[in-house]
Amino acid sequence: MANHPTALFVSHGGGPLPLLGDASHQEMVEALAALADELERPAAVLVVSAHWESRTPRITASKTTSLLYDYHGFPEASYRIQYPCPAAPELARSVQQCLADAGLGAELDTERGLDHGVFVPLKLLFPRADVPCLQVSLIQSLDPNVHLAMGRALRQLQQDGLLILGSGFSFHNMREFFSPATPEVEAMNQAFEGWLQDTCCNPEHTAEERLARLRHWTRAPHARFCHPREEHLLPLHVCMGAVAGAACPQPRSLRILNKQASLFLWPGG
Repeated sequence: MANHPTALFVSHGGGPLPLLGDASHQEMVEALAALADELERPAAVLVVSAHWESRTPRITASKTTSLLYDYHGFPEASYRIQYPCPAAPELARSVQQCLADAGLGAELDTERGLDHGVFVPLKLLFPRADVPCLQVSLIQSLDPNVHLAMGRALRQLQQDGLLILGSGFSFHNMREFFSPATPEVEAMNQAFEGWLQDTCCNPEHTAEERLARLRHWTRAPHARFCHPREEHLLPLHVCMGAVAGAACPQPRSLRILNKQASLFLWPGG
């Protein structure tokens, strides 16, 4: 049987800004560069990005890779970014079967390109673009139980060297990214991040407790302020399901767009 996959949740920043030298993303760029040095080169990467939702899970399954520049109003250079990583159509079919076995009817998508929630962090982690990659959508219901179940299903993949990358943002209140900082906002941001770090990393919690806390994440302090809509948090649920609720031994805390944010790494085994 294949080893359990490595899981990594990243806060992926604002659009293409991490690739454009934006100063408010420097800590993120440095953190992903450090992670790249620590990670063994994976055999394949499966990305769950906050920027794709569908009624049931969809999986990129084309034989060649294209990019989807799903942002607007950025410099022209941001629409010329390339990331010609190999596609992974065979892995896509395995993912489809795993999700189907879990009662999550999944469909293959041979048309959609990889969105910026995929190519931005991958370009920082694996700049040579030599690792096969596919993307799996979120489910439009945004049900935390369903996304934990998706992670549990992906844990069953018979693929050695697999990296499951949850690409979202641990804080995602768009208005506050571009509003003047205040002590009140900073306190709410830090309170939620502290709850998230405790939930994911505190070894005194059981696996069942960690899963339950994420299932009921709206009970966290200032949850709906930090996530008016939860699509940027749910990739973390997929990661937590994929590691069966294990405590994260390698968290990172950093500032992105002048807000505190988190990265979580669970090495495979």
